[in-house]
Amino acid sequence: MRVVGVIPARLQSSRLPRKLLLDRTGKTLIQHTWEAARQASSLSELIVATDSLEIADVVKRFGGRAEMTGEHPSGTDRVADVVRRHCPRADIIVNVQGDEPEIDPHQINLLVDTLTRSLAAEMATLSTPIRHKSERDSASCVKVVCTSDGRALYFSRATVPFVRDGNPDELLTKATPWQLHIGLYAYRRDFLMHLTKLPPCELEQLEKLEQLRALEYGATIQVASVEHRAVGIDTPEDYARFVERQRSRAA
Repeated sequence: MRVVGVIPARLQSSRLPRKLLLDRTGKTLIQHTWEAARQASSLSELIVATDSLEIADVVKRFGGRAEMTGEHPSGTDRVADVVRRHCPRADIIVNVQGDEPEIDPHQINLLVDTLTRSLAAEMATLSTPIRHKSERDSASCVKVVCTSDGRALYFSRATVPFVRDGNPDELLTKATPWQLHIGLYAYRRDFLMHLTKLPPCELEQLEKLEQLRALEYGATIQVASVEHRAVGIDTPEDYARFVERQRSRAA
């Protein structure tokens, strides 16, 4: 089984310009992510897919592999571009977010194992329990609702499931029914090639969630739950906290 990890790495970012090249820790953010993901034993290969020669040069300097892409509407399309041209023998593709420098390699392994074992699934992803009201009610935090055996029923920015009776806040400290979606994906190669050729569906356009395209076209997404998630770097404050964590570990 050949599993290829691909990190889509776009240079521009609206909230934190050029964030993947920030290097206050002595390493660029993209290098931190690459080194963390590289520890996943399930990956046969790891590739950075980028639209930036500057990022590509940085990746090559620290010993990684980078492949150039054109302009794409999403990271998934960027991943598919590289896979289509450079990974003809891959069986499973893992889409690793470039701005998650503290990604847990064990979660990548779990993701790959989940898809490998779920023979009826075309793709797999992760979730983690929601235990804070602010996270549950935030439209920036995507929720996933699953069947009892872990198949995704729906992803939404809304608070789903909705609790009609009683106080929903009491459930946060008990057996919380809310699961936060973690944006780490594994795809069977042929399905990824097919999915990125399909037009966006109505649900995807309403919620601005790509994974709804797969569901609306009838695919099965298997979801594995984990206890924690990596923190994405989206703002200057996120990056400052990451730098402090790195300095604390080095002390």
